[in-house]
Amino acid sequence: MGSLLTKSISKEQLEMAVSKVKTIVNSNPVVVFSKTYCGYCKRVKQLLTQLGATYKVIELDEGTDGDETQAALAEWTGQRTVPNVFIGGKHIGGCDSVLEKHQAGHLLPLLSEAGAIASK
Repeated sequence: MGSLLTKSISKEQLEMAVSKVKTIVNSNPVVVFSKTYCGYCKRVKQLLTQLGATYKVIELDEGTDGDETQAALAEWTGQRTVPNVFIGGKHIGGCDSVLEKHQAGHLLPLLSEAGAIASK
């Protein structure tokens, strides 16, 4: 498997990919950009499921535009790694950031405010 950096994309392709990513993020309360084989991604998805959150998963290793999407995420957020999590249109970060917010008691309120989880 080659490096994701080996495939170069044009500036126009990158701009289109960033626009597409922003549309996905702004159209869903929670978005997890993931890879199917990533343990950290599985951990975040399991936590969100346990919390009863509704979320959209984009598996970057399952489509034809994963490289472009990952490059767009790096361009927009500065984070190239997965999982790359957004809640309420805001970039949260990766697994450690999500777990830290959960341990601090901040994740559930964020999910509720975003409309991803029913308020109790």
